[in-house]
Amino acid sequence: MSEKVAGSADVLNGEAAQHSNGLRLWGDTLTLSTRERVELLNLTELLAERVRSSGVRQGIALVNSLHTTLALFINEFQPALLDDIRHFLEQTVVRGQYYKHNDPNFSDCDRLNADAHLRAMLLGHNLALQVHDGKLVLGQFQSVILAELDGPRDRALQFQILGTE
Repeated sequence: MSEKVAGSADVLNGEAAQHSNGLRLWGDTLTLSTRERVELLNLTELLAERVRSSGVRQGIALVNSLHTTLALFINEFQPALLDDIRHFLEQTVVRGQYYKHNDPNFSDCDRLNADAHLRAMLLGHNLALQVHDGKLVLGQFQSVILAELDGPRDRALQFQILGTE
């Protein structure tokens, strides 16, 4: 598993903004390619830049994984803790264990990725983040972390901001 910061190499598309009753609604589909089966990416600066670009000063930002084996969570992006998170996931949901989802007698999935589905279920697939003065509201050590649990793959996140200018 690797850890890294997602940055300018990511492809962003689908930008849209609408105004209604003093509110601004801005949405974007963020696409990226992961390189390993299990990988942790720091999305904080990428999302913060999208908030700045949106023009929303006060509001809420929603980020949603469009995949069942790609999770989102908030925690400290610190190497020792990231190792601990990996270890926790590997011990809590063991990859080589028997799962019906991996058994061709019960499932048509050929990726043998039941562990990835169960790990993503533990971490979650979406986040709601406050926006204040045009910035994401996060604590001093908080980062928005994407957990790829069944890569490498091309992935998509839906990012939407609702608020006032």
